[in-house]
Amino acid sequence: MKVLVTGATGFIGSSVLKRLVNEGYETAALVRAHSNLEAISDFADKVELRYGDVTDAGSVSNAMKGISHVYHCAGVARIGPGHDDLLYKVNVEGTRSVLREAMRNDVERVVFTSSVSAVGITGSKKPANEDQVWNLDKLNVTYFKTKHLAEQEVSQAVKQGLDCVTVNPSYVFGPGDINFNAGRLIRDLYHRKIPFYPIGGVCVVDIDVVVDGHLAAMKKGRMGERYILGGENISYKTVFDTICNIVGAPKVSIPMLPALIKMFIKVTENARKLKKVSALINQEILASSSKYLYYDSSKARRELGLGEKTFEESIRNTFHWYKSLRLL
Repeated sequence: MKVLVTGATGFIGSSVLKRLVNEGYETAALVRAHSNLEAISDFADKVELRYGDVTDAGSVSNAMKGISHVYHCAGVARIGPGHDDLLYKVNVEGTRSVLREAMRNDVERVVFTSSVSAVGITGSKKPANEDQVWNLDKLNVTYFKTKHLAEQEVSQAVKQGLDCVTVNPSYVFGPGDINFNAGRLIRDLYHRKIPFYPIGGVCVVDIDVVVDGHLAAMKKGRMGERYILGGENISYKTVFDTICNIVGAPKVSIPMLPALIKMFIKVTENARKLKKVSALINQEILASSSKYLYYDSSKARRELGLGEKTFEESIRNTFHWYKSLRLL
């Protein structure tokens, strides 16, 4: 058994790869020639690095040689203007390429890392499950659209006979987030850079739980099914308060009310156009942060044995990890 991980230098991909190495799997990683390998530097000598890009079918095909199982973790998660072409190219076309080459190379199973943004929301505080009909098109967030389209690529591949299981992580925190994905919130609150808190809510999950879910999906997931990998459903106010308490920052007390935010968006977007600053917030961020992005992970707990870790523990571990590396 030899396992290939795409997106191996990203937060989730590197965490999955590290676990596989620690558990003794023979592994390969698809990395771009110019990728920063810092996230896997501690164990890169135990991994066969196969250089290429998910958007290049030839390099993907070469990366699949001798591979029996694939974790397709590669993806772009950017919200805001100016990233549409990259999002479609990597998240949709890249996924199509990986699935096609997996079929051509007789890969036994693929686990695809999607996102809860491909699931949709209930429109209330009721958590959505895997049967939710996708309904986030009206938010006009390109990242959400591309993850939804990527899952359609998976559905087509499954119909053609590919054994593929999809996992849908929620908002992931934890040590190893060296590029400050969700960790950016910890950093910005620590440095007192965020003046408002969003009025919606979010499903938060620890990286260890997400990695557990990936490996369990490979072993026990049902072909063609998807599994939400989430944790606590909490308001953004609780998210902010918890982080501020742990990092020793003052709590953010001003809610992101629509009138205030529209004014703030206009100012920052105008400044961005003038290249004076990069916008801290935009219409896409506002559209999602005012919603309750709550999710039900009971299917993954029931079928995959998914565990839990408290948000407070996750933030405490992440903050201490950043401090130990002097990244804050």
